Amino acid sequence: MSEYKEIIDGRTLVRSLPSGRHERICGLLHERMAAGLAGNLASRLLSPRSAVPLSTRTLVRPDLALVTVATHKVWLVVEIIDSADHRPDTVIKKAVYEEFQVPRVWMVDPRYDNVEFYQGTPYGLALKSILAGREMLRETLLPELKMTVAELFDV
Repeated sequence: MSEYKEIIDGRTLVRSLPSGRHERICGLLHERMAAGLAGNLASRLLSPRSAVPLSTRTLVRPDLALVTVATHKVWLVVEIIDSADHRPDTVIKKAVYEEFQVPRVWMVDPRYDNVEFYQGTPYGLALKSILAGREMLRETLLPELKMTVAELFDV
């Protein structure tokens, strides 16, 4: 498979599979997120780019997604920005996540080696922090997740 499809408000968006550093970052993040979920029975980590239906007209495939076990609702998505194809993630899908009130959105940006953390509010997604270097990736709902931003990008 050299491409995959997402559906945004009934329109198909054809995306090329990323390669190289993007996929290494994705693999490491999945590995560390799975370890951070040890003993957590409330959440489940989906495979990279698993189909996440947000409505009958919208289906996204985030690089990483956590869903609640009880409701199967997505509560955290991670998009790893691809410099050749960044607009769908940074503009289109971020707006979709805001519209569908996804509680947590991380934008992992290998172009600048930083991670933007957004949290849902009654008024939409709010940028909570931008981390880089030796700062720790932290998620209050995943206290076992232990990794610095530098580790994430050192692949």
